[in-house]
Order: sequence, then structure tokens, then C-alpha cells
Amino acid sequence: MQVHPDCELNIRLVSEPEITELHIKWMDQPGPTDVLSFPMDEIKPNSKSNGPGIVGDIVLCPAFAERNEKQNLTKELELLTVHGVLHLLGFDHVEVKEEESMFKLQDELLEKWRATR
Repeated sequence: MQVHPDCELNIRLVSEPEITELHIKWMDQPGPTDVLSFPMDEIKPNSKSNGPGIVGDIVLCPAFAERNEKQNLTKELELLTVHGVLHLLGFDHVEVKEEESMFKLQDELLEKWRATR
């Protein structure tokens, strides 16, 4: 995605009480969630102006993610990590067209990742 290879990204695994607190504080949404993204330096994909920087923070809640029961926990955390990174890079899924684009890219990235493992 043409992001500078020296960019930094933090991933933190937290409990349900902690993600609930973050969800309320930063998103004004009640209850726990599976992933939150906090962008930092507004690094965008395929931008020639991107230099080294801090992409942002991703916070994952494995206990909540495990209850999604869509796939095993490892695969679910992979999906949530890719989802979180895409949010950090400016992708969103508020509008239907945005959702289609973001989720298509998410699936492509996951497929490539899993093929290399």
C-alpha cells in the first residue's frame, strides 16, 4: 500500500472492561467492542508524501472477538488487525460504497497474508 517501511504501529490487547472504557471515552458508544483504531500522523496509502511516521494504535479485545464465533480466534484477530490498519490509513465503512471498497480490500489483504503463512 506504499506506506513507508519505517512507519510505526502499536497493537495492544486489552480486557473487556478496558475496551469498554475506551469505547465510551473515545467513540461515545456503550459497551465493549472487538477493535478500536487511533490514527496518529494521517499517513495515507499510495501517498508520495509519506515518510517515516506513526500510523497509530490498534486496540484489540480477544475476549470480545472470540464471542463473534465467525472463525477461530487467531483468524478473527488477523481480520480485526487488518480492519484496524485500514481505519488507520483512512478507510471507513459508514457509506455502503465505502464499506464495499474497504471490506474487499480487507479480504484481499487477508488472503495474501494467509497464503504466505
